[in-house]
Amino acid sequence: QHKDAYQVILDGVKGGAKEKRLAAQFIPKFFKHFPELADSAINAQLDLCEDEDVSIRRQAIKELPQFATGDNLPRVADILTQLLQSDDSAEFNLVNNALLSIFKMDAKGTLGGLFSQILQGEDIVRERAIKFLSTKLKTLPEEVMTKEVEEFILTESKKVLEDVTGEEFVLFMKILSGLKSLQTVSGRQQLVELVAEQADLEQTFNPSDPDCVDRLLQCTRQAVPLFSKNVHSTKFVTYFCEHVLPNLGSLTSPVEGLDIQLEVLKLLAEMSSFCGDMEKLESNLKKLFDKLLEYMPLPPEEAENGENAGGEEPKLQFSYVECLLYSFHQLGRKLPDFLTAKLNAEKLKDFKIRLQYFARGLQVYIRQLRLALQGKTGEALKTEENKIKVVALKITNNINVLIKDLFHIPPSYKSTVTLSWKPVQKADASQKRASEDTTSSSPPKKASAGPKRDARQIYNPPSGKYSSNLGSFSYEQRGGFRGGRGRGWGGRGNRSRGRIY
Repeated sequence: QHKDAYQVILDGVKGGAKEKRLAAQFIPKFFKHFPELADSAINAQLDLCEDEDVSIRRQAIKELPQFATGDNLPRVADILTQLLQSDDSAEFNLVNNALLSIFKMDAKGTLGGLFSQILQGEDIVRERAIKFLSTKLKTLPEEVMTKEVEEFILTESKKVLEDVTGEEFVLFMKILSGLKSLQTVSGRQQLVELVAEQADLEQTFNPSDPDCVDRLLQCTRQAVPLFSKNVHSTKFVTYFCEHVLPNLGSLTSPVEGLDIQLEVLKLLAEMSSFCGDMEKLESNLKKLFDKLLEYMPLPPEEAENGENAGGEEPKLQFSYVECLLYSFHQLGRKLPDFLTAKLNAEKLKDFKIRLQYFARGLQVYIRQLRLALQGKTGEALKTEENKIKVVALKITNNINVLIKDLFHIPPSYKSTVTLSWKPVQKADASQKRASEDTTSSSPPKKASAGPKRDARQIYNPPSGKYSSNLGSFSYEQRGGFRGGRGRGWGGRGNRSRGRIY
């Protein structure tokens, strides 16, 4: 009954502007009454979604959710996902709203449409579908984002992660780490394993390949916030000790102007506090110790008249030493007799001389910095120069605390410090995974006005022996992972002006 009348409405899409406007409203309105014409009805509405008249397109898109019933829903989700490529902002917003409304009808069905386009769609559709997931999922209520839906997201995301760019990987980690079911210890463990797989820790490390270095840096940065006393960083710390530290000097930076060595050492330091039982602990501790020695110079030889024979004193790289000494101190706790039983007496004596020389230089700088910051509060501490001095004071204080520990007989590993670029941990119950680092020997209170994470200036003490780049790593690199996605993906048909629904 009335089938012929509905067919006339469907044919309206071939008429003029008025007929099309009426069709855009009436096709969805009576859709449910004519299941045998479902395919024809959806195709007719799609023609309107591609009309040259923007007002007809908007009307047709707005009504698309009415077609999302039963088996048609994944197809409607797929179509809406493709329509995300629209450059008309009003149209784009309508598509977003339509997707969100069908999400509330059937989240899994909608995700099926989104993921099928992420896996097989045009680059622009893939990019926008990923962005949609990374911004909208967190706005959906719990009754929509059930455990089953979250499991589906994880399963589908794993398929996508087999071939992603660096930028896409970061977005997927944001999507997955926001899922409620992955907030547990086992959930975070799963995420760490995903990152480790993406970092390809089984492969040989190539320090001269910027893509290889970039992949490791980006993956490690995604993993660091996931580590805790229960979720260990052992796999990453082992890889850094065995493959990265020995090649530290030959690393090729993926970004111009980045102190790549310092970035790597900072990441190692952050991970070292959450390292579990390590298979080759002694040999990795030895690699760390040898690298530390490279930055802990011996005092210059004195001539007979007591003056420096070489003329120039060694440069003390405080930023590097803070990272290496902290990492050594963290891993050293697991093998406390390393310095006394595993090194010969000559080596230990040499190390103590280096520590002593470094500590002397340290005291000079700490005095200079305290003097420079004395009496300064509030606004005065916010100048770039003083911000850098505050961080410099944190670094030197940290090294001082750690050196004192190692001077104990036998060496002690009891002190705890907060790395200079990390915020000082407050005893906050809401912070589920507060870092293990609390400050036992904190710098003076003035130091609390630390710099923003991106401060990159260099503080040069009067004698010019301060290491560069106190600042922190903050770059988004678009480097390709897994060989990068090829352009010509999904060679699908080109029906009417490239439509591939």
